[in-house]
Amino acid sequence: MTNGPSRRWLVLVVLLSSFIIRDSSFGQTGLKIQLVSEVTAIVPGKPFTVGLWLDHDRGWHTYWRFPGIVGVPTQLKWNLPKGWKAGELIYPEPERTLMFQIKAQGFDRDVMLRTEITPPANLKIGELVTLTGKASWMCCGNSCHPASMDLSLTLPVAESSAIHEKWHKLLNEERARAEQFSDAWTASASEKGETVTLTLKPVTAEARLSKSQREADKIIVFTEDGWFDTDKPQIIQRQDDGSLVIRLTKAETYLGGKPPKTLRVIVRNEEGWLQNGRLRCLKIEPKIVR
Repeated sequence: MTNGPSRRWLVLVVLLSSFIIRDSSFGQTGLKIQLVSEVTAIVPGKPFTVGLWLDHDRGWHTYWRFPGIVGVPTQLKWNLPKGWKAGELIYPEPERTLMFQIKAQGFDRDVMLRTEITPPANLKIGELVTLTGKASWMCCGNSCHPASMDLSLTLPVAESSAIHEKWHKLLNEERARAEQFSDAWTASASEKGETVTLTLKPVTAEARLSKSQREADKIIVFTEDGWFDTDKPQIIQRQDDGSLVIRLTKAETYLGGKPPKTLRVIVRNEEGWLQNGRLRCLKIEPKIVR
């Protein structure tokens, strides 16, 4: 990520001054973090996936790419050799987590972030290559610990490569849970005063409808830009036709500059948005009507 978003998260940290914040000297307090590779060797010119594995201690959590009104996202800044390229850091589907009693967007579970690395085509077969980068994060339990650490990963260069079974399995599980757009649902958004109203309507037979209001109440909306307050109640009304009307509260402070034209959110339904329980996280970007 760029320095701009990094500064944004530092502003959020300042808002936490009433809590117990520890400095980076505490290192990996609350979790273990490491770089892992989906493959056992590097093939010249062939992209491969590297994971950032976050193994949380019980009762600790870290944060998604947009944490909500509190928290700092996990980030990774690469220091790659000349000729190498790294894609964006991809975060798994978000979860609701609590920083002290404040609702935020993060991970209580162990989680695998990932990125695609493209090596140059002129690597020499048989050599060893060490990839380095600096990870930064904030891990919270009964206290919060912003920290950073230099990480490295060494792999041989070969004409072909095998899959690392353990990391491949975990990476594939994260890919399967990734948020997606779907033609089975349409979305619209309107704004009046401090209330943002999101309406989801099923439009094809593939859409799975909530069976009851109690089931609909478990749905969670996650913000990608902070336009609404993650700590405020999300009021969900299930309609007879299966549509859902969700009322959100605008955040008191928005750090994105001008008000957004679209409502960029991910809506999580543990029962699935599609038939047979498929697609747990629906990605939508409806235009906001004001």
